[in-house]
Formats: sequence, C-alpha cells, structure tokens
Amino acid sequence: MSHASDDSTGKPATAFRSSEWFARAGKYGFIPRSWMKSQGFVPEMLDGRPVIGICNTWSELTNCNRHLRDLAEHVKRGVLMAGGFPLEFPVTSLGEPLMRPTTMMFRNLVAMDVEETIRANPIDGVVLLAGCDKTTPALLMGAASCDIPTILVSGGPMLNGRFKGRTLGSGTDMFKLDEEYRTGRISKAELDAAEAAMSRSAGSCMTMGTASTMASLAEAMGIGLPMNGSTPAVDSRRAVLSEQAGIRIVELVKQGITISQILTREAFENGVKVNGAIGGSTNAVVHLLALAGRLGVPFNLEDWDRLGRDIPTLVDLKPSGRFLMEEFFNAGGLPAVMERLRDRLKLDAPVVEGGTIGERIAGAESWDDEVIRPLDNPLTPKGGMMVLKGNLAPDGAIIKPSAASPRLMQHRGRAVVFETAEDFRARIDDPDLDVDADSVLVLKNAGPRGYPGMPEVGSMALPRKLLEQGVTDMVRVSDARMSGTAFGTVVLHVAPESAIGGPLALVRTGDIIVLDTAARKLELEVDEAELARRRAAFVPPQPAFERGYGKLFIDHVQQADKGVDFDFLVGASGTPPSKVSF
Repeated sequence: MSHASDDSTGKPATAFRSSEWFARAGKYGFIPRSWMKSQGFVPEMLDGRPVIGICNTWSELTNCNRHLRDLAEHVKRGVLMAGGFPLEFPVTSLGEPLMRPTTMMFRNLVAMDVEETIRANPIDGVVLLAGCDKTTPALLMGAASCDIPTILVSGGPMLNGRFKGRTLGSGTDMFKLDEEYRTGRISKAELDAAEAAMSRSAGSCMTMGTASTMASLAEAMGIGLPMNGSTPAVDSRRAVLSEQAGIRIVELVKQGITISQILTREAFENGVKVNGAIGGSTNAVVHLLALAGRLGVPFNLEDWDRLGRDIPTLVDLKPSGRFLMEEFFNAGGLPAVMERLRDRLKLDAPVVEGGTIGERIAGAESWDDEVIRPLDNPLTPKGGMMVLKGNLAPDGAIIKPSAASPRLMQHRGRAVVFETAEDFRARIDDPDLDVDADSVLVLKNAGPRGYPGMPEVGSMALPRKLLEQGVTDMVRVSDARMSGTAFGTVVLHVAPESAIGGPLALVRTGDIIVLDTAARKLELEVDEAELARRRAAFVPPQPAFERGYGKLFIDHVQQADKGVDFDFLVGASGTPPSKVSF
C-alpha cells in the first residue's frame, strides 16, 4: 500500500478530503491507518477510496427509526459495490413521542452534531439515515453547513393501523379517538385496544405528518431518490433504495457534486409547491427556512405564500383527506403527483441520481385517482400554506387550508386566552369556561423561547362541553407549532412570539380577533392606545433554563419566520482543512 505525497510535509497528492488522514506519509498517516486497521479493515480500504459516512439516527428511543440499523447495512453494501469505504456513525436521535419538552428544541443540537462530526472526520460524502420528524431537517441542515456530497434516505412510513374494521392513521386518529373517549363514545378498554392497533410496525407516521412530509420534500427537492417519500418501512424496496443510495453517493463524490448543487433556489420552489399538493405539514415551513439559511439560498416566509398560493391539494391523505401512505405508495407516489404539477415546477432542478427533476418524473402515472387526484378534481383547490400578517402577527403567521374548515377561514370572534400550555390543560374542560363555538382559542408562551422549543401544542383540543354539543372545529391562534398529523382551523407560528413581547402577549380574554385568509390578515381589534398601555405593563416570563444547551437555545434561537435556527449557524462553513491533533 503506497501513500504518495506532494511535499516534505507528507500531505497527500490525491483529491479526496479523506486523503488528509489516510494518504499521508509519516506519523500523520500511520496513526489513522493503524487505528482503522484495528477494526479489521483491509489495507485496500485505506488506499485512496472515497470514504462515505453513514449518518444514522437509529435509537430504541425512536420507534420510527428502529430499523435504520438494517438499512445502514444495505447502504454499506452499495458503497462497497461502487468502490467506496463506508463508515457508519451515530448522532443524537429525536423521537417525537418521547422527548420533552419537544424535539424541536433539539433539532439544532442534532444539526450541530452532524456538522461537527462530518467536519472533524475523514468523510468525503454522506448518506443521511432519517425517519422521525426532526431527524430529516436536522441531518440536512448539518450536512448543508459542510456542503459535501449528500443523499438522504428516509426510513419510510409504518404499516396502516387497523382497528375493528377501521383504518387508523398515526396522530390524526389519535386526536379523534381522544375526543371520542373524552365525550364517552368509546370506553377505556376500546381506547387501549386502538392504541395497540395504531402503531404496528417500524417506520414513521403513515399519515401525511411531518415525517412523511419531509421525506417527500427531500424527494421533491432532489436530495432523496425516487420513491423515497412513500415506500413503506418494511417493504423490501426500501432496502433496495438504500443500496442504490450507497452506490450513487460514491459517484457524487467522484464527480464533486455537493449538497448545495442539488438544493438550489429552484429545488426550494419545487418543495413549496409539492408541499401544497400533498397537504404537507406546517412544520415544513420552519424546516425549509432553516435549511435555506444554512445554504445561503434566498428564500423567506413570503415565498411560501406566493409560490403555494394557487397549488391544489391532490393527495387525499389524512389529516387533510381519507387515505394513508400505503395507498399513496401503491397509487404511484410523489412522481405521479409531480407529473400532474409538471407545468408549475422548475423542471431543470437537478437530482442526486443525475439529470433533472423533469427527467425523473417524465411519464409517471397515477394508478388510483381517488388517492392522487387529477388537477380538475382536487381535494382543496388552493392548498398551499397561507401566510397571515397584521397587528397580531407583524412578522407573520401561517395556516394550512387543506386541514381547515372553509366556513372558518373568514371569522370574527371573542378571544379566550390561555397564558401557558399548562393553563390550557387545566381549564379547557372546565364546564364553567366562558367559551362558545364562535370563540377564538388563544395560547401564549409556546414559541421558540417561551416554552422553550416551540412545541406541537397549537392544535388545542376543543372544550369538552362544545364537543358534546357537536362542535368539530374552532379558530385557534398561538405562537406554537402543531403536529403534521393534526387538523383544524389553526393559526400557528405567530411572530414575534409572546415571550419576547410580541403582540400575542397583549391579547386578553374578551378581545375581538379577526381572521381573514382571503386578505391574509390576522388582526386584533384593540385600539393602539390600549395596546401601548398593555405593552408598557408587559413583564417577560422567567427563562426556563439558566445553563447548558437550554440556555444556549433561548439565547440564540431565531423566530419562526426565520426558521427557528440559531443565529450563529446561519450560512455554511464548508470543510476547511483543520489542524492535526497529534
């Protein structure tokens, strides 16, 4: 095994970044090669092959990702077939059902973990293994900051839930079952049985929640391979896709095609439009804003409204529609959706397998027009995210029209205010709560700094007494997020947030709030003099953390309209040469 060098320093003459470690003469090459050989790697693995990192978010604390160990083996096989050297490494995993106070608080931490692991190690390209909601944007953000060749492989959705002849969708039907239980329509035993029947395999939520949305957008934006978004977790074709990613990442390294060459402005435009067409999660808004910030791509909150304004929702999936991801996959998946949107997409946007998105989707067919609807029969004629502004949200707020009630999209109602999520939980089912169907439920202190972490509490449960009266939806306003599996006329991501003195902090029970989605307005009908008096009396809440990562988060997190990333992480750093450690 030879290690050619170009000067007396022993630095390698070969092109790959990993050559700085493995192709150097003298002790600076001896030590990394020797320690790798201690794992049983043959010398040929260290003789100029591109090193492919396999970034794995496997964890038993994250059910969605518990099969990623198996998929990593398929990626490795592909890398080896293509002549690369695969090295798997772990990063923090984010399990939505278990982590507290919210996985969103830790998305930026995982992005830092990915970024620094890549930069500090001999990695020429990376395959990102993601699944549960925040793992996808976190891994993409970290890789974007390093700007190396990258492919994202999602774990895929779990099997459909089945219960007493009823198809259950993750999250979406949980909210419905909870309402049925709270109003006495099902028993505790029935609720327990449904709980066991809903989540019955590895994989992420099989509704169009945040996990399925981000996996689909990775595909739509070209950083994931075709059918990445919908192939079920337990389907053998998910393993094949993983192996194909291993093969392809080696070619990307050899060609020098980095993540920034795939995730262009055109890719983000396609992502916004596809999100509207699939009825995608509101969480995609903050994730794409943060990812664009890492890449330096000009992309802002207003782009979500402008680009998605006339996009119809074609995919009839829960929470907006009826079906689940298995049906979506069998109907043709995302290529069929994008082919139907062809005239509205940037077809020249590049994709990781080579060529363009237009070439990828050419001729794709839908095999079920109930699941993937034609343009002339959409689920919702205008399904793109709406960005609202006004004196209650000067920097913006969002609403998802495909999940909302048309009758409430223009609404004027009396505010019923909850100061915190704990206050909401304590009072929402109080029979003496002064609330009716026309009221607007308002939740404060659930934004990026206030909770902290901006949890998915924005889709506030309706008061029990109104549920018993047959009320199924109300206007809700908060600085929080909501689960991608949730539904309703829910205004989210109000910016600036209440905890830092945004106008939401000034709302009091009895104030009138006006929602006018046609005009993109969210207004508080309180005169400016009264608001000024309230503003002068505002006292910010005490920070939830005084040390550690929690304090770092509170001190540096940006608002929702900027993607909730850290201010010091905006902009890519690349992978400049670093000093040796010995």
